Amino acid sequence: MKKTIGIILFIMLVAGGLAACGTSDEASGSSEQDKKVLKMATSADFPPFESRDNEGNFEGFDIDLAHLIAEELGYELDIEDMKFDGLIGALQADRVDMVMSGMSSTDERKKNVDFSTPYHHSGEMFVTTSDSAIESLEDLKGKTIGVQLGTIQEEGAETLSEEYSFEVKKVDDAGLIIQELNSNRIDAGYMDKTVATGFIKEQGLMGFDDPTTSSPGMGIAFPKGSEMVTEVNEVLEKLEDEGKIQELEEKWLSDME
Repeated sequence: MKKTIGIILFIMLVAGGLAACGTSDEASGSSEQDKKVLKMATSADFPPFESRDNEGNFEGFDIDLAHLIAEELGYELDIEDMKFDGLIGALQADRVDMVMSGMSSTDERKKNVDFSTPYHHSGEMFVTTSDSAIESLEDLKGKTIGVQLGTIQEEGAETLSEEYSFEVKKVDDAGLIIQELNSNRIDAGYMDKTVATGFIKEQGLMGFDDPTTSSPGMGIAFPKGSEMVTEVNEVLEKLEDEGKIQELEEKWLSDME
């Protein structure tokens, strides 16, 4: 009888110990799940705003600014890389909380997502090889112009092509535009001015400003109705007042202006 009671007590102690271990693990897991994470999507092919370094880490103006915003709001930043033309869809499907990817806050995009106040203005530019005879919009007649899918430059090029009679070739990322240009598969590239200036200096290319458009400015995109818009706008104003956005511009964009 004593032996039986001893066995029962042993089983109860072991079961209690396992239950205690299980409770501890669950609490740890719960704590991890409760940690505030800000999920951001970008298309890391747009230096100096977003790209990857030699180790594969995200870097750029938008990346640094996103980290500052997350820090101010008390979040851990989680960045997902995807194609530019899939970014708005990711917001609409609630896969991510926000998008920072050099995205212009156009009226067309505002039909599907909400934007923060603009945090940078660039404009657009045509990029050509150093030996190209293309120096103005009039020289584009009969030429092939490369643009990145889903960008404001795609929309702008489509509009300009009707007046200046050139063909528009669409590619997945900004780097491919330069590859197409250097391989003589396109006659010029059409892209954000800051990004274009970087490629021009890096690869000895030429270019000229698009005199016909005025960029609405880059904004941070959110799902429609997101409560984060107000919070992020307040943080952007604070970072502007403290000079931190200007510091990032000096770090990433000063050589591109």
